[in-house]
Amino acid sequence: MTRAAVITAPAGIKESGLERLEDAVLVRQSQSGDRDAFSELVRRHQHLVYNVSYRFMRDAAQAEDMAQEAFLKAFRLLKGFRGDCSFTTWMYRVTSSVCLTELSRRKRRGEVELPREAGNNIKAVEHAPEEADMKEQIRRCVTYLSDRYATIITLYYLNGSSYDEIAQVMDVPLGTLKTWMFRARKQLRHIVEKEVFANG
Repeated sequence: MTRAAVITAPAGIKESGLERLEDAVLVRQSQSGDRDAFSELVRRHQHLVYNVSYRFMRDAAQAEDMAQEAFLKAFRLLKGFRGDCSFTTWMYRVTSSVCLTELSRRKRRGEVELPREAGNNIKAVEHAPEEADMKEQIRRCVTYLSDRYATIITLYYLNGSSYDEIAQVMDVPLGTLKTWMFRARKQLRHIVEKEVFANG
């Protein structure tokens, strides 16, 4: 299925009665190969998917690209959807996964940066000798964290995601997420102290 086929609902869908069906019914029909049913799911959830994508990417064009990628991935994975959660929740997770994969790719290439406020929220770097260079140094230090810790630091400080949102994205209890965040901040402080202050 092409990008256009995923995103564009077929003409006449309003007369088909699909708009009156519940998501669960549309999912079953889609799993049986009904592309009109999947197009109706796209129509219903396209705003949610775009908004989630924008929350991660902070750019309208990139959010549109990620939204299309999310629907393409959902189409490929749909046969494995067992209904353990609502389709909306599942679509949220698929979209988040697509965006996280892209952000991780950029992190590896050095394209993801933490804003200045991230540094301001980490006490260990409040008095760094070169404020103009702080963003780059913090970004470099984040890359030394594990993928899990780098992800939650990036989501919280770079994307402005709440704890609840990050917990949903990573599919973990809120308490677990808070524990990870505490450990991630602690590790990042140690890395900053070693890499920034020791070399300053």
